[in-house]
Amino acid sequence: MSKQHFKCLERMYAAAPINVFFQPRLTVSEGQAEVVMEVREDFHHTAGAVHGSVYFKAMDDASFFAANSLVEDVFVLTASLTTKFLKPVVSGQLRAVGRVVDADERRLHTAATLYDAAGHVVGEAEGTFARSRIPLGPGVGYR
Repeated sequence: MSKQHFKCLERMYAAAPINVFFQPRLTVSEGQAEVVMEVREDFHHTAGAVHGSVYFKAMDDASFFAANSLVEDVFVLTASLTTKFLKPVVSGQLRAVGRVVDADERRLHTAATLYDAAGHVVGEAEGTFARSRIPLGPGVGYR
């Protein structure tokens, strides 16, 4: 895998319209990716902690890009992501680290861990990703 591929994936992520709202930062390396987000009050549910959808997004994104780091020709798709919400977060930073734990010609299996600003594990996920028929290229922001 090339560093150029990782940079193209990072630019693809930055170009996704949803990330205008979340303002995450992504770093990709071979078989691994890290997503960092600053927690804001508009991420909270009515009880005053970060909504589970934010946990899911961070771990899905980290897992997805870990998987796509090993696939240079097509976009991968999330087939499943099982999440565990372990501790509430109110403020600070969330950091999701995804890594590929197994792969074959059709599927890539990942594990992700979500940390709070103090380094405590606040979420975990296991995912399965499938190769799509969507080419990596300018049409998906890969450039």
